[in-house]
Amino acid sequence: MPTLPALFLAALAGVAIVIQQGLNTQLRGVLNSAAWAGFASYFVGLACMALLALVLRDPLPAWNAAARLPWWAWSGGAFGALFIGLGIVLVPVLGAGTFMALLVTGQMLASVAFDHFGWLGLAQRSLDGPRLIGVALLIGGVILIRR
Repeated sequence: MPTLPALFLAALAGVAIVIQQGLNTQLRGVLNSAAWAGFASYFVGLACMALLALVLRDPLPAWNAAARLPWWAWSGGAFGALFIGLGIVLVPVLGAGTFMALLVTGQMLASVAFDHFGWLGLAQRSLDGPRLIGVALLIGGVILIRR
């Protein structure tokens, strides 16, 4: 995929996250439950992914290949549930802007650490001065957004 469309789609994914958190917050209010709001969000997401697999005509994965994965490779959904649950609870408290700024800061701190050490099989990319400055600027941005 060319770089420009990839950059646009990545920004669009960020917009989708803000919309998702706002909708999940509304669900929480109507359902009177963060857990059921998260469940509804995941249920709709599961249905969308199943529909996508059907549209793309993706075959079911081979069980023997899936069974060779380490146990922790299956835990991505748990981290997604943590993100959804915390968003449902924290967006009304912090506001969408502060929550998203802190979310991006946490993602950036984790990303540079995972890149630096090559964790989870990622290509190793050393933490250098420009990357540290970028992280510091992000943290400064959070402080300014939170004011």
